[in-house]
Amino acid sequence: MTAASSPGIPPAPTATPLCIADDATFWPWRTWTDFARLSAAERAATTVLVPVAGFTDWGLGHPYDAEELVLMHLIRGAVERRPATFHPLVVPPLRFVLGPYAQCAFAVEPPVAHALLREVAGSIHAAGFRRMIFINASPWNEELCSAASRDLRIEYGLQIFRINMSMFELDFHPVRSQSRRQLQTLITALTGRAPEALPAPDSAPAAWGEEKIRPLAGPALAVEAALAEAGPILAAAASRLAGLFGEIAAHPPLARDGLLINQTVP
Repeated sequence: MTAASSPGIPPAPTATPLCIADDATFWPWRTWTDFARLSAAERAATTVLVPVAGFTDWGLGHPYDAEELVLMHLIRGAVERRPATFHPLVVPPLRFVLGPYAQCAFAVEPPVAHALLREVAGSIHAAGFRRMIFINASPWNEELCSAASRDLRIEYGLQIFRINMSMFELDFHPVRSQSRRQLQTLITALTGRAPEALPAPDSAPAAWGEEKIRPLAGPALAVEAALAEAGPILAAAASRLAGLFGEIAAHPPLARDGLLINQTVP
């Protein structure tokens, strides 16, 4: 099913793409000769974007890959709006990460998830790049990205920035989020499919610290209405992310190429 186009929302494809990306900045579309031609200065000026997205039924009536769908459209929109000073390369999303609840699929244990981030960062470092960003869509992986960023800064001397999608009022968290309806609307528009009917949510208020995923209450927008509303939602988030790209581009590189100096106590 192909939905009509809307400002900021591309038509839904007839078949699901393996990855949503801006072709000009997507790492897998480069050849080894493209990388061989890069000078040390060009590598130093490049920031590698590492998307992180899990598989979870968020109670929105949409498929498990909702995090990746929204995140990769957001990244593509931001890359297209990026300032001229920001030079990105985007790797494919890391999909097999933390997912601690029954609604999650294909989740791995924390040491395995950390090792995956380390393996990717190590490859980026070996290719001669020194700046990277973890861009994370999953509420369950925010702490993982934070811890891994610190560890990889120490191990590889990488300059690592972290951006969580919840910063842009696109938060999948089932309790803290104020944007679940917007996410449902956005996914409806991006897929061209109305969400499935959901059971009535538990009426009991959430207890302090509870993270139980409950079905989103209330009727969902039809595809046509979602298309009309989703464009500004995605455009606003992409513009904010592009603004962060500009701030990161202006951030000075690490001193001594990231080398840490051991402090000794006299």
